[in-house]
Amino acid sequence: MLKAQVQTALRVLFPPSCAGCGGMVESEFALCGACWAKLPLISGPVCQSCGVPVLSRDPEDDTKCDDCQKLARPWSQGRSAMLYRDMGRTLVLRLKHADRHDVAVTAATWLAQAARPLLQEDTVIVPVPLHWQRLVQRRYNQSALLAQHLALRVSRRAVLDGLVRMRRTKPLDGANVTERFERLSGVIIPNSQRTKYLTGKPVLLVDDVMTSGATLAAATEGCLAAGARRVDVLTLARVAKDD
Repeated sequence: MLKAQVQTALRVLFPPSCAGCGGMVESEFALCGACWAKLPLISGPVCQSCGVPVLSRDPEDDTKCDDCQKLARPWSQGRSAMLYRDMGRTLVLRLKHADRHDVAVTAATWLAQAARPLLQEDTVIVPVPLHWQRLVQRRYNQSALLAQHLALRVSRRAVLDGLVRMRRTKPLDGANVTERFERLSGVIIPNSQRTKYLTGKPVLLVDDVMTSGATLAAATEGCLAAGARRVDVLTLARVAKDD
């Protein structure tokens, strides 16, 4: 009874707000109608390596986008829940820079849908790590929040500290593809205290955004170094060429 009264009082003082615009909504972890209409969820045929929409008549076709045809991806398959534009971009930025942890709860449903063809019974979910200095500044790892809530949604083990970022790299904004891969080469390694959870397992790497794939490639190498049986990748949003 007391718990219910407290929850009612909190809802009066802090009514649920839309994860996109901050406006009032009826339930927690929801989007308002206007924001939902701007949500660029990915559906239909997609690139098997990154999840971006592609032109193909067969959704099961082993089609790859132009970027993934040019770059050798160290992971097996990849998916993204939405495109990094419109409300997709807004949600990522709110999660990453505005302390809107509720976005991760909302996004878990979309991530679970996108991850469906990648999941196996013994899949382990691992987030792309932040360097400790950046983690101190930001106070949380947005990719770890996504991985945590996705794991709860799909009933899989999450190893939130399975990887370690050895050095703080320069911001990748403005860097070309070659520079991105060079800056991240060898940066991410296994956490020696968590290797046992990755060895021999299929690993699903989770990150907020995929641009060139350099960060995911470095994290994949870290998982493989830990003895992962295979590595697939999943991002909340994918930057597309026309964005």
